[in-house]
Amino acid sequence: MLLTGCMRAIWKGSIAFGLVNVPVKLYSATEDHDIGLHQVHNKDGGRIRYQRKCEICSEVVAYEDIDKAYEEEGRTVVLTSAELKSLPEENSREIEVVEFIPAEQLDPIMYERSYFLEPDSKSPKAYMLLRQTLEDTDRIAIVQYALRQKTRLGALRVRGDVLLLQALLWGDEVREAKFPSLETDIKISDKELEMSSALVESMAHDFDPDEYTDDYQAQLKTLIEAKLEKGEALDTEATFGVVEGEGEGGDVIDLMEALKRSLDKKRGKEKADDDAAAASKTASKPKARAKKKA
Repeated sequence: MLLTGCMRAIWKGSIAFGLVNVPVKLYSATEDHDIGLHQVHNKDGGRIRYQRKCEICSEVVAYEDIDKAYEEEGRTVVLTSAELKSLPEENSREIEVVEFIPAEQLDPIMYERSYFLEPDSKSPKAYMLLRQTLEDTDRIAIVQYALRQKTRLGALRVRGDVLLLQALLWGDEVREAKFPSLETDIKISDKELEMSSALVESMAHDFDPDEYTDDYQAQLKTLIEAKLEKGEALDTEATFGVVEGEGEGGDVIDLMEALKRSLDKKRGKEKADDDAAAASKTASKPKARAKKKA
């Protein structure tokens, strides 16, 4: 995936590597390839929307009027956006290197989302120094940072020519698995183990992710294309609606869609008015008389 020019950095800060400061930009390293689907009413195809409705006043609440809250033992503590932003860690723009560990010591179950780091300075020498050091020592840097109102634990490692930051779960977020069915004394014979190992060897290959495809998404795309070819599709405009009571000042269900529709409608009207004015002007203009030949 080519990042430069086609993706926007979601965070800017720096890696604190001892006394070395490495300015970086952060990009999402992965993306979802699933075909986007939305819900509709099976009776008329109308879009299904979910409203942010207050349970006390029953009003639909705008995002800017929503705060967060914590509930415990029958009491609720409301936390405003300003209060959350005032927390020191929320405002931190530093990826602090805490320690360096051997790569094999990090259990894959702890990995969450991955991010690419791009050097954010005129001279990327500090970035290249850290990347080369991690590669030569075959180590992973354990880091702490703040992103989207959370203090996070992460692993900094090399992937190709770039530094990759992988968000990690905290230790207490990983569950222990204890199943009674595995606590019984089960005997496995040498012959069973030999045959099982032979099967593994017969299926052993080097992993290449490009060899695998998402069959469900491919079949879903084929299904959609077939329905389009048969004309089994609705006019998208006809599936949009507004919330109950819009005529009395209610909010449009989807603001962005409503603005787009309004803009398209306005542009269409302006073009029609311009065409009508031009036609009227042409019709009222007197015809020029032909000059007589001398």
